[in-house]
Amino acid sequence: MKYAIIAFVLLLVFGCREKRTSEQAQETRKLITAGGTVTEIVHELGFGDQIIATDITSTYPASMQELPSIGYRNQIKAEGILALGPSLIMAEEGYMTPDVVSQLQAAGIEIQFFKKPTTIEGTRAIIMEIADYLGVSENGAELLSQLDKDMAALSNYLSDKSEQPSMAFVMARGQEMVFVAGEDTFSASLMQMAGIRSAGVGFKDFVPLTPESLATMNPDYLLFFESGLQSIGGKEGVKNIRGIESTTAFQKDQILAYDGLYLSGFGPRVGKAALELAKAVRIKP
Repeated sequence: MKYAIIAFVLLLVFGCREKRTSEQAQETRKLITAGGTVTEIVHELGFGDQIIATDITSTYPASMQELPSIGYRNQIKAEGILALGPSLIMAEEGYMTPDVVSQLQAAGIEIQFFKKPTTIEGTRAIIMEIADYLGVSENGAELLSQLDKDMAALSNYLSDKSEQPSMAFVMARGQEMVFVAGEDTFSASLMQMAGIRSAGVGFKDFVPLTPESLATMNPDYLLFFESGLQSIGGKEGVKNIRGIESTTAFQKDQILAYDGLYLSGFGPRVGKAALELAKAVRIKP
């Protein structure tokens, strides 16, 4: 009995010591994230205070915008990252150039890549992949549980809605660079989730928006990133897009704009984004 008690005490002591060691290791970890979806998930899993820098697409939560920025995709330089002294970089696949990745790995920095999702299935996969990688599978399961609740709310809302208005997503970077989204894009997936018909059919990815394509599509709604809409002068600037005045969307002032990461990230908030979009085309002000 005496030896059993001693063994139990030793187990408690060493167990607590190992737990403290693990906690200390997490406290000293310095993370850099690249890609808004990865950043959001890492933060929501409880590692926000370990992120020391991120990229310009990481706009959520707002506190991430206060951190040092490593830039955007091919603008990212290894020297800038090395100066920050990270112990781990977590990024979307293809976000950094091969040369930068090689330089960082040569410097002994661990880099882990994750595939950016464009479907709800991809969202579930990346949440658990990151959670497992960080050793917090239970936290990942909690995120999935909330996502399932959001999807259930979306399904419940759409259950008695038969109408399916059409919508075109317009990617704008100033008046001279205006594109429309086709099939196999995040917007097509999001619209499908929201019970909306994508007007961009018969072509894939993004193509230049022309007066002819607008006339053919004639969407009921136009969808923009907030930053894209601002780049063409806001709603007032929409009228300068050639051919836009002939669309139902323009004539009825059915132009919507949302935060870019919220729409395209397909992160933990994707169910909320789809529900908000579904309501926006069905509930009139």
